[in-house]
Amino acid sequence: MASSPRTPQEVVAARRREGNRPETHTRPGPVGQELRATLEGKAGALTRLAQRAGQREGPHMQQRVARTDGAEALPAQMMTHVPAPTLVLDVIHATEYLWDTATALLGEPHPHRMTWGRTDLEPLLSGETDAVIAAVAAEAHDPTWTATPRQGVRRTVGYSLRNRPYMRDDEDRARGWPIGTGVVEGACRHRVKDRMEQSGLRWTTAGAQAVLDLRAVRLNGHWDTSWQFHQRQPHERLYGRSAPAPVWAEARALEWAA
Repeated sequence: MASSPRTPQEVVAARRREGNRPETHTRPGPVGQELRATLEGKAGALTRLAQRAGQREGPHMQQRVARTDGAEALPAQMMTHVPAPTLVLDVIHATEYLWDTATALLGEPHPHRMTWGRTDLEPLLSGETDAVIAAVAAEAHDPTWTATPRQGVRRTVGYSLRNRPYMRDDEDRARGWPIGTGVVEGACRHRVKDRMEQSGLRWTTAGAQAVLDLRAVRLNGHWDTSWQFHQRQPHERLYGRSAPAPVWAEARALEWAA
């Protein structure tokens, strides 16, 4: 993906969607994007990612960036399986913790909750991360708050301190790197949830993985190529020559299943 620097104000405006105006900043689209899904867990997914990244490795690679949601085990797993990427904490997950803190302190319907949550967003994007964490941590020592709000504050501070090495939004923005995982979240919803969580469906592990693999082939635009390969391999193994034209009904049935 080409770099796309943005200012903190542009990011904040995009988050707020002020006036429902269209975004004036035109961002480049991804090149060579691939969707994959596995039921093998983080280790299995990252092992496959490492294999695919190795196939694309070469002198043309300028930057290697990986985004994370801040889950405690994910950075360690990423660095183990895919060494040398720069980890970027998703800004949406980081700001959600700020919103959770505002809700814990003020309550959902409080009129100042929105203002409180937004106050720290622009400083966070401008690189004033330590000041933001310190300001939130100070709320835990305010004697006017009860134990429950203080617990919410400590949760946000713990998350932020644990992920502090990956919270460099000012540097990442200046490089033009994406700082959010919205495209990943959207792919999970479209690729997995919309198909796998329909009413009344029940899956075996093998069956669910098969459908996820079919959807990956389809959504990545590899359907015709993959189907030709699927038809050719057993035919060449048995007869030593290319397979005949694929059976239309079988190919269409699998495409519908995906």
